Amino acid sequence: MSRTVLVTGGNRGIGLEIARVMANSGDKVAVTYRNGEPPAEFFGVRCDVTDRDDTERALAEVAQQFGPVQVLVANAGITKDALAPLMSEDAFRDVVETNLVAAFRFARLVAPEMVRARWGRIVFMSSVMGFLGSPGQANYASSKAGLLGLTRSLAWELGSRNITVNMVTPGLIETDMIKGVKEKRREGLLAQTALRRTGTPTEVAEVVRFLASDAASYVTGASVPVGGGLAMGQ
Repeated sequence: MSRTVLVTGGNRGIGLEIARVMANSGDKVAVTYRNGEPPAEFFGVRCDVTDRDDTERALAEVAQQFGPVQVLVANAGITKDALAPLMSEDAFRDVVETNLVAAFRFARLVAPEMVRARWGRIVFMSSVMGFLGSPGQANYASSKAGLLGLTRSLAWELGSRNITVNMVTPGLIETDMIKGVKEKRREGLLAQTALRRTGTPTEVAEVVRFLASDAASYVTGASVPVGGGLAMGQ
């Protein structure tokens, strides 16, 4: 069955790989992007995910092209790093608005159609830093930790309508985002990783594909780590 899939922030990194993996499964895939050009192989919608009107417009465009969103992957995220005493409230707010509030907004807007259809999949993309914390990333870690409460609350609210809500928690994944991690910090995290290596976007995307599939119909409210053993037990 071909489903309508929306991946926010799907023009690069993990989001782009998720879009590719879902498309390879036969789904109709749309992606949102804020800057640059959309990937040519998908239906791209420019969207500022922190803007409610822009978000509603983007979802309307996707629905017009493919029909209502049946699988939402809330992946869009940013960093604005600084030690807490030097971090502006704007920098804290911007990251939380993009990584957490926007994820809630998309979920809230797609949920009514999923409820009517009595089927849906929502997957939030978190980070191991939401469990470990990270120097200079109080905003980022807070936003990613907040997704756990959102995941479990929505899982309770939507479960009776056959809608699952889960969270994927990547560790050190080879994307542009981790290129800015200082070498000493990177080595320290790898030393805490059981597999002693970084992961790939494909390894994350395959977990998302499973959670969006019928094979995962009895999985909801879960936080699924894809971190090679980093932060086991957290």
